[in-house]
Amino acid sequence: QVLAWGLRGLRGAVREPRLELQWEDQTLWTPVIKDFPSNPNFPTTTFLLTLTLPEEEQLVPPIRLRVWDRGNRELGVLVGQGCVRGLGQYRCRTPSLEQLPRQEQLPGPGDTGTGSYTVVSMPGTAHPCPHPWYHEEEEEVDWWSKFYMALEDKGEIQWGTNRDRLKIYGCELEAVPEFQGLQDFCQTFPLHKPGGPPMPGQDPEPVGEFKGLFCIYPLPEEPRVSPPPQHFQQLPPSKPQDCLVRVYIVRAFDLSPRDVTGLSDPYVRVSLGKRTLGQRDQYVPNTLEPVFGRMFEVTATIPLEKDLKVTLLDRDRLPPDQEIGSTSIDLENRLLSNHRAHCGLPTLHHTAGPAAWRDQLCPSRTLELVALTRGLPLPEFSPDGSAVTFNHRTFLLRHFESGPPTFRNPGPPRERLALHVLNLCPFVPEHVETRPLYSSAQPGLEQGKLQMWVDIFPANLGPPGPPVNIDPRKAEGYELRCVVWNVRDTDLGDINLLGQRMSDIYVTGWLDGLPEQRQHTDIHYRSRDGHGAFNWRFLFPFEFLAAEKLCAIGRREHIWNLDKTVLKVPPKLILQVWDNDKFKADDLLGILELDLTKLPHPALTPRLCKAMPWEPPSIPWPWCRTPALAPSPINLFRMRRVRGWWPCTVQEDGAQRISGKLELSLELLTAEEAEERPVGKGREEPNKYPVLLAPKRSKSSFLWLQSPLRLLRYGIRWRYCVWAGLALMAVLLLFLMHI
Repeated sequence: QVLAWGLRGLRGAVREPRLELQWEDQTLWTPVIKDFPSNPNFPTTTFLLTLTLPEEEQLVPPIRLRVWDRGNRELGVLVGQGCVRGLGQYRCRTPSLEQLPRQEQLPGPGDTGTGSYTVVSMPGTAHPCPHPWYHEEEEEVDWWSKFYMALEDKGEIQWGTNRDRLKIYGCELEAVPEFQGLQDFCQTFPLHKPGGPPMPGQDPEPVGEFKGLFCIYPLPEEPRVSPPPQHFQQLPPSKPQDCLVRVYIVRAFDLSPRDVTGLSDPYVRVSLGKRTLGQRDQYVPNTLEPVFGRMFEVTATIPLEKDLKVTLLDRDRLPPDQEIGSTSIDLENRLLSNHRAHCGLPTLHHTAGPAAWRDQLCPSRTLELVALTRGLPLPEFSPDGSAVTFNHRTFLLRHFESGPPTFRNPGPPRERLALHVLNLCPFVPEHVETRPLYSSAQPGLEQGKLQMWVDIFPANLGPPGPPVNIDPRKAEGYELRCVVWNVRDTDLGDINLLGQRMSDIYVTGWLDGLPEQRQHTDIHYRSRDGHGAFNWRFLFPFEFLAAEKLCAIGRREHIWNLDKTVLKVPPKLILQVWDNDKFKADDLLGILELDLTKLPHPALTPRLCKAMPWEPPSIPWPWCRTPALAPSPINLFRMRRVRGWWPCTVQEDGAQRISGKLELSLELLTAEEAEERPVGKGREEPNKYPVLLAPKRSKSSFLWLQSPLRLLRYGIRWRYCVWAGLALMAVLLLFLMHI
């Protein structure tokens, strides 16, 4: 059985083409396409051939394809030709519905739900929560929260029913194995220029494509047995469709540099048919990992305008701009695929908000359409929408949702249940695909990767929902206020005149990536027990990207740069304890690095302060029947304020050793809050929130200020004075001799 869908991209002034398929001694001619520029599909699309084929796959002859343009000649002109080999891949069985969800062992209406049962699910489907003590984090506020959460998931199962799930594919959608290259409806066969074989090392010149598919299945040997049902039934209309296409460009990474600085200024250009979108002034400066967050909306007539091309260019001061790389997408394959690739299925049904339903048909109407295209009876919903019968199977809403929905703007039960059933089918989920970029200047060499997705909405199905807002998040201003209260048990790096070990302690601090903000406390002189008191405040303003959990730092790398280079680093506070020296370099006594998004729990007292990471006790929680889960670290952007003791360490013999303990209080404020509650650095005015008083330090800290006569009270031995007197007399004698 042959599905001859149409011809695409024929070069030259082709007027009335038709296709010839030759299989050994049998030839099949398709009808002539009367108006090829306005409709390149064949008026009749399905054909049947009865052949006698060898059982061995290697002996099956290929199919010869020839495209003829009748034009003004009676015999026509040969426009292109092709060959289809490996026909064994087209052997099919009797058409079945095995791709849809089958009957499973599920609890009946009278069950309490405590027995064992199996729920068929796909990645991204909501699961019943098995842990009663599990608490979901706060709900996402925009699409970027869902995107970065999907990056952190890394394919792991996430429990809970009140989160949307986004599937991020590390390849293009056509390369995902379960979607069959999106050529399950029809495949694309290249056509080449007629003539002799190409020169060695050269590919034949392409002249167009043939869209079609083959299905080979055995006929019964007994004549009385009826033949099996034919494939290629319930075909979509072959006329061109007007569609609204939304192209979402998320970000790119691993780009090949185009500037002498080793970076690029990339921007996006989208081409479909005769329309091109994208402006060169909307570029991202000085980066190889740009975050675009742009949506392009364009109308197209498919298949007349089916090839979507996305190009990344490097903006130069003087045009023309250099091309970084491009990728092409066949929109027709996505529109015709039975995997429903024109618009990904979300996990949850929202009626409003950032994750509002954007497809043209609601989930229940989509489920009815799936049943019609596959020859199934229409789904039957219960009056309250809590149960549905589809494909001879009954689904209950309580099998997918353990309780009332806790996410925002939930849809009615009927639509939520229909969406759960659709997610059990092999349909494309809500996703982001990663497409490689290639350049014609360097064919075959990848120039980077682009993360994006495409939504296609046929006009005959009605208006689509609102587009997804993927505008990049702007960095928000914050101010970190760090008060250094005390230091305990630091190493003693010096020896005083009494032969006692001591240190002149001070603390420095800065945020990672912002060394120009380095600040330091005053010096606690002559500490003989490793203790120091400071009561000193550090102030660190910075900009933070909440979705990426990174600090955005903009600076000009060189004086000639017109644009700032934006660096993204983790929000890490770095504190160092030093020993001050007068006649040599200061000695480093310890380092403390604190990630503000993953702070280890501080100790209440110095005695309880131990090495990080903080290890939870091995005693299970009172309400758990299993060993306790480790408490999650502190996110200062949520808690906003914390105080306690943290250990500082030094590297010694290839291992970390605790060299002191710092008492800190950390407070995080937004830029607006910091303006409303101003404070000064150190103990400067305005000294409040809290008020910092000068610490009361021991007398031993000020021995260097006391007179030499009073030093005798503290145990200086007489022989040191004798030697000092003799040395002084020797200096005087040399001076007199010189005179």
